[in-house]
Amino acid sequence: MKSIDMNSSRVGLRTGIIMLLIFAIVALIAVWFIGSGNPVTPAGYVGYLTQGAIFGREKFIGTQNGPTSPGRTWLMKVTNVSITPYTYNEEFQGTEAVLSKDNLKIVFRVHVVWKIRPDKVKDFIEHYSTMYGADKADALVEDSYKNFLREPLRTFARDEVQQHDGMKIKDDITPIGKRVFDRILAISQETPFEIMSVVVGNIQYPEQVANAVALKLAATQDLERKKIEIDQAEMDKKKRIVEAEGIAGAMEVVNQKLTPLYIQHEALESQKSMINSPNHTTIYIPVGPMGVPLVGTFDSTTGTTPTPRQPAR
Repeated sequence: MKSIDMNSSRVGLRTGIIMLLIFAIVALIAVWFIGSGNPVTPAGYVGYLTQGAIFGREKFIGTQNGPTSPGRTWLMKVTNVSITPYTYNEEFQGTEAVLSKDNLKIVFRVHVVWKIRPDKVKDFIEHYSTMYGADKADALVEDSYKNFLREPLRTFARDEVQQHDGMKIKDDITPIGKRVFDRILAISQETPFEIMSVVVGNIQYPEQVANAVALKLAATQDLERKKIEIDQAEMDKKKRIVEAEGIAGAMEVVNQKLTPLYIQHEALESQKSMINSPNHTTIYIPVGPMGVPLVGTFDSTTGTTPTPRQPAR
């Protein structure tokens, strides 16, 4: 009986040990799954990977370009940083409006396009981010922009606009934007911020100034229209003078050529042509010498006509 009891005790002990081992393995597996992770970085992002420890310090593992993941790893975490371009608008209006060189209050806007350099994500997280571990990657980037780029950009834009007379700013808007871009590019050259473009636009003047400019433009256009009308009238005048001179010249030639002898000659030629025409019956009454129609002024007192005037040589 004693041997049977001993065998039963040994079997129970082994069973308990096996159950304990199974429980320990299951617990370790559960702890592994709970404590490990497979952090994913989507497309358009770079992941900053870190690995923690139960005892000790968290350490940097590396970066990964999305879309990717490192595989399931113990205490692995990722902070994703967007590397796609962002467009921000800086408004200068109300109390933020800028006085020009001639003390004209100018309202305008600055558009800046920028992004995080993919190869400097580690530097960005460790030296420029104030929201480490934030769930929203866009909020992380926006916060860093406000802390390191926004105020220098606004300062440069304000300084460049103040150096110009108010009414000349619109003509110089492209050079102003170029100078602001060059200045912000210079201070961000060695940082994770890549400035892609800066554009200054949406220039607005005070209402009374804008109205004065509109009235001046309308007056200028009216003067231009009147000048065109005057020029057109002058051209019409010259045209009429030329036409009159042409008519006078033609009349002078006619007066010189149409002598009584020439007219008599033309009359004889006309008579010849009508005689040969079968459709006309013409009766001529000789009223002059040799039966030629009389040309000139008939003198009723003498019954004769003046002697035809020969053309002047």
